[in-house]
Order: sequence, then C-alpha cells, then structure tokens
Amino acid sequence: MKMTGNTILLTGGSNGIGRALAQRFYDLGNDVIVTGRRHDALDETLVGRERMRAVLLDIDDQEAIRDFVRHLASTGSKINVLINNAGIMPLEDMSGPRDLADAKAVIETNLLGPIRLIDKLLPQLLSQLDSVIVNVTSGLAFQPTSRAPTYSATKAALHSYTVSLRIALKGKVEVIELVPPGVQTDLTPGQASNPNYQPLDEFADEVMRLFAQVPTPAEILVERVKPLRFAERDGTVEQVLAMLNPG
Repeated sequence: MKMTGNTILLTGGSNGIGRALAQRFYDLGNDVIVTGRRHDALDETLVGRERMRAVLLDIDDQEAIRDFVRHLASTGSKINVLINNAGIMPLEDMSGPRDLADAKAVIETNLLGPIRLIDKLLPQLLSQLDSVIVNVTSGLAFQPTSRAPTYSATKAALHSYTVSLRIALKGKVEVIELVPPGVQTDLTPGQASNPNYQPLDEFADEVMRLFAQVPTPAEILVERVKPLRFAERDGTVEQVLAMLNPG
C-alpha cells in the first residue's frame, strides 16, 4: 500500500482508532473521507484539517450504504482505499435467555456493514490504480471474550472473509487486515482509562510504521496483539483465554 496520494474512505472515523488513523493518513498527504453517525463527533476529527471531508453514514443500514455510494459517485470522488473500521461492542450476558437486539446490531454493523460496502464500492476499486481494502478486525477474532461473544464472533467472521477476499482479488486489489489489541478508546465503558490497554497514540503510531513497510504486510499486527493472534501456534490458548475471561 502506498502511503500518500490516495483517496481514502474510512468508516467509523468519529473517534478512537478511526479518528487517529484518518488524521495520520491525511497528514501524510492523502485525501480522506470519514464517515460516522454523529456530525459533532465527525467535526472533531476534522479540526485543523481543512480538506478532510465527513459524511454521515449508518453502516448497519443497507439503503444508507447504497445512497452513500451514489453520493460519492455524484461528487466525483474516486476512492482507491477503503478502510472498514466502524464497529460496536456491547457487552452481553449469556448466562440466561436475553433480548438479542444487541447481537443483531453487532452482526449488522461489524460484519454485514463491511461486506455490503465492499460490494458496492468494488467496481470503483477495480477501476483504480493502487486499490486497497483494509478490514479492521480484532485480537478477539482469534481468542474470544465471553463478555462480548457476538463482537468476537463477527471479528472472527470478518477475518475469514478477509482471507477469502484476498484470494479472490489477488492481483487486482490489495487486501489487508488490521488486527488491534485492546486499545484505550471509548469502545466499551472504562476502556479509555484501562491501564492494561494500549494507549491510542502509541497504537496508531505503531500501525502507521507497519503500513509503511514494503511490501505492506497482509496482516497489520502490533506487538501487543501477537499473543492472541498466535496463541494456537504457540500452544498458549488456555492461558490467553484465562486472561481474557477471568473468574
């Protein structure tokens, strides 16, 4: 993946990892379009970056995705990099029967959202030079937490989908998986101040260094996520699951 001169569409750019990466890619000399569900949060991402653009998008809404892609076409935006970052992580209690509305929303947002957006943007990506799709999964795709079982499952599914997509688009579109560990963001209550999670700026800086490698790795793995990613290889699954699921 080239690091400058791209037109990048990044979903979930209103806070956390999305905001940090959007700002860093913009500062390198890329045109960046960010999406999210709240104008005020997106405006904070754009502060000091006059040419960065923001568009409201509910990634869990199939019709909204269709309308959004039509809007991009009408503005003449020629996207060559898609970063599927938008995601939600509600905590769930599986100890008894429950309302599955949260689980349904997680599947719509974290899995179907990226699949639908890729499908709608693929003709444009195939027509551009240096096209890239980046899917943001999670260390929990490889070793799950019972506090967020549907989130973990959607990220595992997106990992599998990304592997298949890489094979299908070989030689046409570069497909990269970004696998974050626990990062200090507002994804879940108390996460932003959790000392066991990686500071956001430290994570984003490490990620950008990995993206800049030539060739760009198919999987962007910061050091902190490697114990989860390689637990099966290293024979440490029981220990990692015990760490992620204490008590």
